[in-house]
Amino acid sequence: MELSTTITITFSMLFNIILICFLYLCILKIREEKLMVETIKHKNLISAILIHSIYKKNGIEFFTPDHFSQQLGYMSRPKGYKVEPHTHKIVERKVSLTQEVLFVKSGKVRISLYNDDEEFIKDIILEKGDIILLASGGHSLEMLEESELIEVKQGPYCSDEDKVRFTPKK
Repeated sequence: MELSTTITITFSMLFNIILICFLYLCILKIREEKLMVETIKHKNLISAILIHSIYKKNGIEFFTPDHFSQQLGYMSRPKGYKVEPHTHKIVERKVSLTQEVLFVKSGKVRISLYNDDEEFIKDIILEKGDIILLASGGHSLEMLEESELIEVKQGPYCSDEDKVRFTPKK
């Protein structure tokens, strides 16, 4: 006994299938982009901005609000693109909070974030190529592997004058 099945796909059905697939791929792309750049907030205050090494976008994008004393941006330009020669004007700025940018050159690092009341917010794992701006509150670092970090912050560095060490509150 032989069974045969005939599947009839109308143009309308095919269009709907393609549309559903397209929408699904768009949702995946949006999710991927959100995972590539994370803004960690606590009580509506930005604690950190994390840019994963897989982040990629054409053009230029800044992730920090204009009022931050440390600006963090990304630039991707095609071969041959030129930034015209320029200098930066001397503009006096008032910096009242040190913000750090860490770039993980190699290894794996756990960063623990704390709010201004020294209470734990969350742990973040950074790997090679990840970049984080530590914007507010407190933080600690633990090297999970032998690691190399590049740190950028406002200077000059004043050693212990810049830091308040604390024991996290439960």
